[in-house]
Amino acid sequence: MNITTEKFNFTINTPKGLREIGYGQPTFVIAEVSANHQQNYKKAEEIIYASFKAGADAIKLQTYTPDSMTIDSEKSYFMVKSKNSKNWNKKLYDLYSEAYTPLEWHAPLKNLTESLGMVFFSTPFDKLAVDFLTEMNVEIFKIASYELTDIPLLNKVAKTGKPIILSVGFGELNEIEEAIDALRSNGAKDIAILYCITNYSEQPNIADSNLSTMLDIAKRFNVVCGFSDNTGGIEVPIQAVIMGASIVEKHVIANKGDNGLDSHFSVSGEELKKFISAVRKAESIKGKPLYGPRNENEAYFKKFRRSLFVVENIKKGEILTSKNIRVIRPEAGGLAPKFFDQVIGKKVLVDIERGTPLKWKDVEKSET
Repeated sequence: MNITTEKFNFTINTPKGLREIGYGQPTFVIAEVSANHQQNYKKAEEIIYASFKAGADAIKLQTYTPDSMTIDSEKSYFMVKSKNSKNWNKKLYDLYSEAYTPLEWHAPLKNLTESLGMVFFSTPFDKLAVDFLTEMNVEIFKIASYELTDIPLLNKVAKTGKPIILSVGFGELNEIEEAIDALRSNGAKDIAILYCITNYSEQPNIADSNLSTMLDIAKRFNVVCGFSDNTGGIEVPIQAVIMGASIVEKHVIANKGDNGLDSHFSVSGEELKKFISAVRKAESIKGKPLYGPRNENEAYFKKFRRSLFVVENIKKGEILTSKNIRVIRPEAGGLAPKFFDQVIGKKVLVDIERGTPLKWKDVEKSET
């Protein structure tokens, strides 16, 4: 199965210069701050510094307010329970009040991120957030999987002309198709789709990973593919990179033991460093398409392939037979084995000593 090809790659501006994202390029590693700042600006800075030290390529925020996300209501529609705590039951409004990143933090966090050489961008959750981020001149827009079906929002983001990374989460195939059609019909050309498991579990969700879906998305829609990990550990996203993910996203906490809303499935700076090191190692192993000797050792051992050798002393004018020549190791500059049948029955033009590689100059030419 083919994944993306170079024509679907796209290039972004970074503090370090132009950066191509997609097939054949280093994996673009995104550190997601999310709610892990715990409404503490210094904690947000700590996450950015930890991500920088780990080797992340980008920092991503989420841009919304509680009022832009929902309404303050206790009706059952607006209540959310946590699978991780039997007693946890909150209004959506209160959840987002605890989780949101204040708008006034965005500019200084962008300055910090870019001063460290990383790309800064965010996920807008409404049209005003798109305008806000556009004024900040972010290089990329990210669409969350829950907003996959918010076609008006997708249309608005597409019209910015910026590259778009879209998470699809639990989206149905027809919903993904509609979302991509909406982006493209409104001018979006540079699109990456992140497959993800919206589970928020502390442990890797091996059983539900189905990473082949990521490759199927790339093949179906001709987009850059990637993986957004909303579960614990690093095993699954590493496998995604091995399979061809051009982008990976992990939630990050500043320190092990931090207790934010998303901390149970996030990685610490040290874990992120270990993850990125494994990603770069996987990339090195995967490499690029290459045929022929890959190093000096292979070039040396290539000499021991087979070729045509004279295995008995032959006098000038004698006929070549399957008795006096054989296909044996090494190569040694002799004729390739594929010419064996062509030279059988021909006269030699010179005396040839046993153990000499047979060459065209030693054999009579065919009549034409």
